[in-house]
Amino acid sequence: MREACGIFGVFGPAGLNAASLIHRGLFALQHRGQESCGIAVNDRGQVRLLKDMGLVSEVIGDDDLHQLQGAAAIGHVRYATTGPGSRENAQPLLTRYSKGILALAHNGNLANTDALRHELEHKGAIFQTSIDSEIIAYLIARHRPDCATVEEAVSRSMRQLRGAYSLLIMSRGKLLAVRDPLGMRPLCLGRIGETVVFASESCALDAVDATFVRDLDPGEIVVADRSGVRSLRTHCGQVPRPCIFEYIYFARPDSCLDSVSVYQARLAAGRLLASQHPVAADLVIGVPDSGNDAALGYSQASGIPFGKGLVKNNYVGRTFIKPSQAQRISAVRIKLNPIRSSVSGKRLVLVDDSIVRGTTSARIVTMLKAAGAAEVHVRISSPPFLWPCYFGTDIPTSEELAAPHHTLEEIRQQIGADSLGFLDPASLAAMLGKPGATYCDACFSGRYPLLSGHVADDDTSDRYLVE
Repeated sequence: MREACGIFGVFGPAGLNAASLIHRGLFALQHRGQESCGIAVNDRGQVRLLKDMGLVSEVIGDDDLHQLQGAAAIGHVRYATTGPGSRENAQPLLTRYSKGILALAHNGNLANTDALRHELEHKGAIFQTSIDSEIIAYLIARHRPDCATVEEAVSRSMRQLRGAYSLLIMSRGKLLAVRDPLGMRPLCLGRIGETVVFASESCALDAVDATFVRDLDPGEIVVADRSGVRSLRTHCGQVPRPCIFEYIYFARPDSCLDSVSVYQARLAAGRLLASQHPVAADLVIGVPDSGNDAALGYSQASGIPFGKGLVKNNYVGRTFIKPSQAQRISAVRIKLNPIRSSVSGKRLVLVDDSIVRGTTSARIVTMLKAAGAAEVHVRISSPPFLWPCYFGTDIPTSEELAAPHHTLEEIRQQIGADSLGFLDPASLAAMLGKPGATYCDACFSGRYPLLSGHVADDDTSDRYLVE
């Protein structure tokens, strides 16, 4: 399981050093992608691009920022969900075509990538990357000569796209922010005086001292140029389906997404877990970092004290994406270590955000018991993963997931827990504090939302259910 990507954009008055703001914003979004990053800067119509494999601190230095002058810019941090991790697949993408230049940064995943690529290649298109983001850029470039404005070309392209996409698109004189008609991935708007800022999460606005203005509506295109900021709402109006896992795992707890505090949602998930799966215990601990807030909520609702039982090494990458089980087991031990004095002799409630394969959970339970824990009761602040995701979350295929092939008791035995409880899928709306809220929970339910009327006749269409 990997994070979604993160995007950040700035459009300001002449003389602004947009790259320095992008740099700070990408640092705040580093949790959303740690594989590659990049910045594209517009200096009076001339676009300079810097991107490479690695963290923001490794790719973009102070000397680079001095050379990347311009008042408009977009940035990107990436984890590969389509296309392998490589420099050519890093973003932003820069396209040169008959109308000039186009730089694009994309968070999300198209469900009809294969069908679109096959159609376009059959008509003569040549692609330099293996990512769906280049297909989006190609469609915009293809429609642009027949449109009066770049935003009209973007709107036409949206009619062909099926899936999740939050986009930042920079032309010579404009910066566009686009959110797909279901709002599956987040995107918000902020301001620093006359400067307009767009970000995947509100925490990145805070990092540049920008004032949060609002979230983009699903289907909305926001255009920033020298005449001001305006909104196109041609594709708005569908029932929104934001990704529920943004609140459970992806987003930083200090962000608000679509008017919902991520921190409060995770607290609520923990409280719900305590009511659904109570247990007699001495201490509640979380698996850092995303399990900590739900663990605190569990403690508040149950009355069981909350404490720190695991220490995280922040310089180790995700354990889910190691190629072999032996490597994943080794990485877990390097990444997490129990505090023996805190857990020894205690009956523990261990709260984590999810169980994917079960490898990490089993290793953590083993470590805690080796450190002297009397009992370990595992509580998961999401429902069981039963289905893969096709919209920007690199959840493994169903064959690799634990839940589709094992009962709750079998999973409990495999991870070595004394008891195991998952969040009830019916309580997800309550977790958001919005009774009747709509969202995408396809990885839990198998109900894959689609853009109504945009279903392509491709070899993946039978995997999706239209609501």
